[in-house]
Amino acid sequence: MKLLMLGWELPPYNSGGLGVACHSMAKALSQRGADIQFVLPYNAKHKDAQQFMNILPASKLPPMINENGEYIAMGAYSGTCSTCSNRTCEHAKEYGEGFVAATRRYADHVARLVTRKKLRPDIIHAHDWLTMEAGIRAKLISGSPLVVHVHATEFDRAGGRSGNPLIHEIEYQGLMMADRIFAVSQLTKDIIVREYFIPEDKIEVVHNSLDPYELENIVVDANDYTYVKELKKQGYTIVSPGGVRLTVQKGITYLLESMALAMSKNPKLILLLPSSGDQRDQIIELSADLGISDRVIFLGFVRGSRQRELYEVTDIFVMPSISEPFGITALEAAHLNTSLLLSKQSGVGEVLHSVMRFDYWDTRKLADEIINISLSQALSSELRTGVRREYLKFSWDHVAEKLSHEYDKVKTRSRASSVNQRKFNKKGVANA
Repeated sequence: MKLLMLGWELPPYNSGGLGVACHSMAKALSQRGADIQFVLPYNAKHKDAQQFMNILPASKLPPMINENGEYIAMGAYSGTCSTCSNRTCEHAKEYGEGFVAATRRYADHVARLVTRKKLRPDIIHAHDWLTMEAGIRAKLISGSPLVVHVHATEFDRAGGRSGNPLIHEIEYQGLMMADRIFAVSQLTKDIIVREYFIPEDKIEVVHNSLDPYELENIVVDANDYTYVKELKKQGYTIVSPGGVRLTVQKGITYLLESMALAMSKNPKLILLLPSSGDQRDQIIELSADLGISDRVIFLGFVRGSRQRELYEVTDIFVMPSISEPFGITALEAAHLNTSLLLSKQSGVGEVLHSVMRFDYWDTRKLADEIINISLSQALSSELRTGVRREYLKFSWDHVAEKLSHEYDKVKTRSRASSVNQRKFNKKGVANA
């Protein structure tokens, strides 16, 4: 199976779960014999990924890293270039003109690539709106079928609000032009059907998974959370949403309000938060307004070994998202023996059941659940054991098996359509 896979990021240059999912998915597909050409919008070495697929850069520019070591996605940067220290250099232009402009440059490159190399993949697999226009153009040039993988919609990213109309238009065109659509949860499928009027039978739910080996292979610096470990020895319960970015979609303001209620009943609670994302200043101010800033620890940028150890010191993992298509971080937390609280608006709750659920806006219920787990060792142990047993039942290999099956069906339909089109043309009806 020859795949042209279009993605926006891969670890370690990723700003969220999209890159992690693409990496693990492609690896599992390659182990099943897929020949993958993966196009990225930047130019970088990915030593692990290059062992199982060919990575093609859409730009000569390297990925941009800010002063905190955080990867800045192509199209997301604003301000002075950290490499050249000015606002008009090539880096600032490529990264700072906005996502829509960046996706169009990416689409131009993919179109040239397909034309110049005469690529005729069996399947074009585009991930999220960022690569949909490129996928459409690759399909029109090559004649190969297009599948679109929806990890999140603009409705998710906008936290239930309307979002960017330009991105809605791109998503709609990509979903309409796709021969098959993969949604990471039933929650996401329902949004696609309801908001974009796409037929249900065109969409297949393919839940994400976890590669335990990748997580276990991360070397941990045991000194990162020394202070937190001392607090645990003094009987404090550690609550955290993991290394999530502080954005409206993630519902962290609701988590803070719930923590204030919970801390009034159990003062030995500590909340660990990263400090990256556009809501950072708002979250810091809110924690002070609620009177809990002394028990909220901001961790800075959290990725890699710091994120893995964060799970290890966390007792209660909370996903308070307003709209979370899936949520791979919940699987990572489950693997590292953590009790899970998931909003009912999180897709990962479709595959994990030994968890406690709440509506993201129900701060009182979330507070009660945090208190109950923190004060009951038996409940905490039951949740940890149950969720670990559940997540072990599925893997990225199962995902790759399902995708391969869907690819075969798309190819079969595409061939049948081509045969019918040739017959149609031979009869001269097309020219009538």
